[in-house]
This record gives sequence, structure tokens and C-alpha cells, in this order.
Amino acid sequence: MNFDEQENTSPEEENELYEHHRFVVDKGQGLLRIDKYLLGKFEGISRSKIQNSAKAGNILVNDESVKPNYKVKPKDNISIVLAHPPREIELIPENIPLDIVYEDDQLVIVNKKAGMVVHPGYGNYTGTMVNALVYHFGSLPAHNREELRPGLVHRIDKDTSGLLVVAKTELVQSKLAKLFYDRKIDRVYHALVWGEPKEEKGTIQGNIGRSLKNRKVMDVFPEGNHGKHAITHYRVLESFGYVSLVECTLETGRTHQIRAHFQHIGHPLFNDSTYGGDQVLRGTTFTKYKQFVRNCFNIIPRHALHAKTLGFIHPETGKYLLFDSQLATDMAEVIEKWRSYSVHKKIS
Repeated sequence: MNFDEQENTSPEEENELYEHHRFVVDKGQGLLRIDKYLLGKFEGISRSKIQNSAKAGNILVNDESVKPNYKVKPKDNISIVLAHPPREIELIPENIPLDIVYEDDQLVIVNKKAGMVVHPGYGNYTGTMVNALVYHFGSLPAHNREELRPGLVHRIDKDTSGLLVVAKTELVQSKLAKLFYDRKIDRVYHALVWGEPKEEKGTIQGNIGRSLKNRKVMDVFPEGNHGKHAITHYRVLESFGYVSLVECTLETGRTHQIRAHFQHIGHPLFNDSTYGGDQVLRGTTFTKYKQFVRNCFNIIPRHALHAKTLGFIHPETGKYLLFDSQLATDMAEVIEKWRSYSVHKKIS
């Protein structure tokens, strides 16, 4: 909940407000400023946000707006109101086809197609993989009901294709989460990147955190300054002159880790619009070459990244499971076009 969403409500607009939260103060509650009282009711909400909402008239006690210094009393009815209706958080089961690679009573392995959002969120409340999972499997353990991520212990980006594990029980979900935390999940990705890395094998290290200039993208920072520790190992599988197919093994699982790390070393993922890979970054100035690249962009209208391999010890049986998946059709087709181009064209 964002207390800042309606800070300028006028008296004329009060009939358009919607109640988002209501609290009845306990009988034994001592006198306490309402901003301090509400601070203990919400996680991740600053006192200043609560104060701003109170100043805007969005915090009511017994149906009357109060200031931040109002002292709550036993049996007070406290309401939080905003100018928009509260979003329903009920998950809607949707009959969306899923590529199920493996299933047992404890977990499911899904090969996610590119373009599918993993879980509901702002602007994507339906049509996600979670909506499909709820339809196909019914009740799933809720890791965080507010975030609508039942059964999930990890995710991959909307435009990344490949393998995901989903838990069917709360115990297995907790155990899988611990495996990820302990870095005992083996994950291998294939990526098509611009250029040729200097070394055939290498390791990219650098903290990953929100860019200080653009909060929608991730950036790489020196150790200890900002962000979270991140390590990506890579191996060049094939080089096509102007682009290369690389295999990436993750030690950590940060947001946009592979995409940000390769952009950091000067080799953005092919057609990654977020990290600058949707431009002709290597090659000739010839019109035919530029048209060839544009044709490739049209074939794979997303960043060229696939979660190919997933391996872990089954939380219940103790058996090591290893799953491998074929590259998504669009990525495989583009790689084949570059392979053919590198053979038939003279690369300078």
C-alpha cells in the first residue's frame, strides 16, 4: 500500500474515497501518536509517508480525519482511505497452456515461454504463469499473499524463456528456498551477446543494484558500495564474428544479473532494449548487413536469453534432478541465421 498516492484530496472529493484498511484499537492500548501506531502495522512504510497521508486527510479515526499527532485511544476505529478502489488480490485461475517438463506430488518444473510474466504485479494482474498454475494445480503454497507468488521460489524475466521450479507444498517451498539461499541450485543459461568476449572462459563479478540514474534498470557497482554481491561464470560456445553464443552459470541470482553483467563488460545481450542491445553494436556499415540485423531483431523481438538447465537435490527424495530444455524457437532460428551468415560472409 502506498500512503503517498493521494496527498492532495480536497473536501469535495471525499465521497470518491475508498477504504483500504481498517483497524480497531485494542482495549488495552495506551495513548500513542497515530503515526507511530500505524508504523507498527505496516512493513516497509516510512513514518513520513504516514504523516503525509494524515495531512492529506486520508487517515480517519471514527470517520473523522486526524493529524499525525492524534493519540489513539482504546476502541478507536482507524481507517485508511485513498482515491482509488483497493485492488482485489484474489488470484484468477486461467486456462493458459503450460509446458510441464516434470511433475510429482511435491513440485513442478515448467518451461516458460518468452513473453509470459511469471507472477501478477502492477499492470499484469492476469495472463501470468501463476494464473495458469492455479488453474492447473489448484491450491499452491502462498509464499507471500500480498505479492501473489504462490509456489514460487525464483523467477525469470518476462522475455526470458526457460525452466522454473514451482513448489506444491509449503514444506517443499521452504526447502527449495533454502537451496537457492545456500546456492545449491545449478542453473545454466544460454545467451546471444554482441561481440566476442576476450577470454573463452571467464567470471564477471560486481555488485548489482538499482541504477542511480534510472530505477527501472540494474547497474553494476564496485564491491561494497551499492547493490548485492553477484557472480556470473561464462563460456563461449560459438562465435559468429559480430555476436557470440555464451553459456552462463550463476552463483547468485540477482535481478537482471546476466543482462547487467554482460552490458557492464561491453557485450549486451542481442536485442536487449533495456541494456542497449537493440542497436547494431558490431559489424559493418553496409546496408545489407544492417538489414540482416534488423531481420534478426524481428525474428526475436526480445533479449536473447534462455534458462536452459536446472538441477537440484529433490527436497523430499534426496535424489538429484537435472532438467535440460531446448532453446526457444525464435532464439534457435536467430542463432542459425548468424551461424549461416558467419560461414557465407567474410567477417573482417
